[in-house]
Amino acid sequence: MKDMNVELLAPAGNFNKMRTAFYFGADAAYIGGKNFSLRAFSDNFTADELKKAIVYAHGLGKKIYVTANIFAKNADFSALADYFSFLQEAGADGAIVSDLGAMSVLKKAAPRLALHVSTQANATNKYAVKFYAETLGASRVILARELSLAEIAEIRQFNPQVELEAFVHGAMCISYSGRCLLSDYLDGRSSNRGACAQCCRWKYEIRALNPTDGDTGWLPLEEDGRGAYILNSKDLNMLSALNALKNAGVNSFKIEGRMKSEYYLATVVNAYRRAMDGGDIAACERELCAVAHRNYTKAYAFSGCSGAGGGTRDSARDGACDGAADGNEGGVCGGRTEEYRAGQIKGEYDYAANVLSYKNGAVRVEMRNRFKTGDTLFVLSPGKYHGKEFSVGTMRCEADNADTTDAKIVQGIYSFACPYPLSAGDILRRRAG
Repeated sequence: MKDMNVELLAPAGNFNKMRTAFYFGADAAYIGGKNFSLRAFSDNFTADELKKAIVYAHGLGKKIYVTANIFAKNADFSALADYFSFLQEAGADGAIVSDLGAMSVLKKAAPRLALHVSTQANATNKYAVKFYAETLGASRVILARELSLAEIAEIRQFNPQVELEAFVHGAMCISYSGRCLLSDYLDGRSSNRGACAQCCRWKYEIRALNPTDGDTGWLPLEEDGRGAYILNSKDLNMLSALNALKNAGVNSFKIEGRMKSEYYLATVVNAYRRAMDGGDIAACERELCAVAHRNYTKAYAFSGCSGAGGGTRDSARDGACDGAADGNEGGVCGGRTEEYRAGQIKGEYDYAANVLSYKNGAVRVEMRNRFKTGDTLFVLSPGKYHGKEFSVGTMRCEADNADTTDAKIVQGIYSFACPYPLSAGDILRRRAG
């Protein structure tokens, strides 16, 4: 996969996550402001933070795209025009928009700001992409997740000048391209306004009413004996199919997860960056099992099938993570997307500490999860020491300036001997117990 010349695009829910994404190899990050974003419960960026983020990214030769992808209502538009004008002046590399009215306002209020059509706009065909580009001036279209590689290739052939972005990894919505009304109906929180309660991850029961005896009470609802998570989706994992995506004409590989942790982001971005740079694919796949996730799938990519399932079931991978997504790359269908199990598979490693500095054979870290003298820690790094391991000796705690064998102070600063000259930004982890 080396020399792919494709953008790796990472999510960033706050400034620290953005720095982590760039450190581990992302070419660009997509972030949200305090308004108009579909991740209202992410930390998100104030106006000043947006400016600083753009300056920081550009200083690294990276790009920043800002989400403004709510489905807008009449009351939103006066503020939207000002917001797009602000993003243009701040130097944002693009605005991600789903609403047609918002797109028209963007082109008038900020004609130099690149328009990226959100996946929420459901671009599933070549004519829609052409319309967005020629009529509304979009420079990039983020394709709907429901497309196969063959369909993407046809879109590319029909629209040779338009940048195409596609999701390659992360959580998927059970609803079509994320346009869901379930959260609003059940909890009064609109997913299309950024407040999704993730009702699709809930466990469901049914209430049976017997016409003779009346209410028989709540009954558990089961699917194939594996639980009642009938609206839950698997996680997307296209790492082993990146070449196929590139050959289909995709310009940007997008990772989902503005609500995810820095550790999750570092692990996933690092795995995709290494794969794109010619690293061992099997090793990169194993990395994706280091963090909590649902069973993986390639969903619709290799599918000629339609509908929510995306193909016939491939149950061979429907269990604990073995480092690969389900589905057969060369086959007709790419695997089902439903996840009937309760929740996530626990990651193979726990996030132990962030590396702050290294000097005179000792590493200085910020603790994130408890570890002790004698524990084996593993290095997560974009550099050559990635995957190295070492045993922790006596530690120095800065809080009381004393030696200790137990790093138990949350976000406490500790120093201890390390055989590798690690860099600030590297992460230490240990095998999950």
